[in-house]
Amino acid sequence: MPATWISRLPSPLATRECGALRGVRVAIKDNIDVAGVPTTCGCPAFSQVPTAHAAVVQRLLDAGASILGKTNLDQFACGLNGTRSPYGEVENAFDPAYISGGSSSGSAVAVATGEADVALGTDTAGSGRVPAAFNNVVGLKPSPGLVSTRGVVPASRSYDCVSIFAPTVDAALDVLATIAGPDARDPLSRDVAIDSRPMAPSFRFRIPAQAQFFGDEMAQRAFSDASAALRALGGEPVAFDDAILAETASWLYESALVAERYHAIRAFFDAHERDVIEPVRAIIGAGRGRDAADLLEAQQRLALRRGELASFWDDVDCLVVPSAPTIYTRAAMRADPIALNRHLGRYTNFVNLLGWAALAVPAAFRADGLPSGITLIGPAGSDWRLAALGQRFHHATGTRLGATERPLPPPRELAAPPGPTVRLAVVGAHLSGMPLHHELADRGARLVRTTTTAPRYRLFALAGTQPPKPGLLRLADGEAGHAIEVEVWDMPTRHYGSFVAGVPGPLSIGTLALADGSQVQGFVCEAWATTGAVDISDYGGWRRYRHATSAH
Repeated sequence: MPATWISRLPSPLATRECGALRGVRVAIKDNIDVAGVPTTCGCPAFSQVPTAHAAVVQRLLDAGASILGKTNLDQFACGLNGTRSPYGEVENAFDPAYISGGSSSGSAVAVATGEADVALGTDTAGSGRVPAAFNNVVGLKPSPGLVSTRGVVPASRSYDCVSIFAPTVDAALDVLATIAGPDARDPLSRDVAIDSRPMAPSFRFRIPAQAQFFGDEMAQRAFSDASAALRALGGEPVAFDDAILAETASWLYESALVAERYHAIRAFFDAHERDVIEPVRAIIGAGRGRDAADLLEAQQRLALRRGELASFWDDVDCLVVPSAPTIYTRAAMRADPIALNRHLGRYTNFVNLLGWAALAVPAAFRADGLPSGITLIGPAGSDWRLAALGQRFHHATGTRLGATERPLPPPRELAAPPGPTVRLAVVGAHLSGMPLHHELADRGARLVRTTTTAPRYRLFALAGTQPPKPGLLRLADGEAGHAIEVEVWDMPTRHYGSFVAGVPGPLSIGTLALADGSQVQGFVCEAWATTGAVDISDYGGWRRYRHATSAH
């Protein structure tokens, strides 16, 4: 598909051969860092090569996924249409005359065409939902703060979310379960309380009493049909006047909140304003003249609005809206880029401002052959409940996967939401790339860091173990010891018991002291098993010992 990619890697980037996402091919929107690959944000003059992966990319790699490359986007993630990039306009996967949606245009199209199994985008104003609808794929926009945005070039940092594109809801949730969770190095990351209650067979959904479609009768008919399909699944519609949401949506670009767009790239924009294309330049530049008092007023007004809507969810399970009220040709979008783009955000812009979760799901094909979709919206933490209903709805449509001819497969069990974890240090055969590492990966464990123990230990190569294993022995106070390399992992508590039960003697799980003074659970060895074993402490760790001895 023309212009879908900004950069493709010569070969997929993968760092682990096992994990919950092993074998899954991922496309990454080009405002999300992949170490060693330029991040352009759709602006050649901005191009910079990061030395570290974004947090979400690292978590994907730790789970066994492979990275294919970086996808095209509306420049600086500023637009909902897919035509605002010097790397080319991304064409709709079904009709190249039409827009693909944006700003995560390339990510949506890569999944729709099957070039990638899943993709990451970003969503501040609808960029993970509109292109999903226009290309017949699922677009999952998590609750704000649920997924780290560290390593993502911000659009409006307070409201940015990393979004997920996938052919099915279960595939999207596999990714969310992998990348969700607090990140101490992201100040906007938080421990979102997940509502894990099942969505009942009978549910109530709020729906706009007078939905707006800007004269698009096919879009209006498609949304009416989708609402009828929800009723057939056991849903009871509750009509309401959505003017309060429309007003809230307008604040993202038509109030001082737009100052965040300018602040996100302030230094670059001030030095390279002419390198930013129109209308992106005008939109970002509009934030330059806003003062602090204007921004505080807008933020306080938004806080009051959140309070006004606190009871919005009291009598319904979700809100259902068109993912986009209409679709335009690329030519029409070029002729009137501001007004038409604003139309596309009619049912998206308010979601992140209010701190809500959203899931865009394919619904049907219109008479002109273009796809249509709906978005399920819920309060913060409702991600898994929305997914359960979204999966039911999507599979009831009987539509096909993206722009391919493949039918929807049977629905799979949805990945469990993140929950409590146990911090565990591994020292030997469970290290990354070692023979027993799969026992961590298969339980959804996540690498936290590589460090060393406190200098109170000795490490021995145990005899007669298969696969070969070391034994870590803590020394008595006052004895000279060594700092031994360990990997620290977070393992879901629900899997910890089965892991510990499988640890064979003379090894066991005890408490390890780390170099920074903290304590975690970790592998230790009974002292009797080290009698006559080779002391390998001077190597500083099992990996270095195995590397040194395998060379002989």
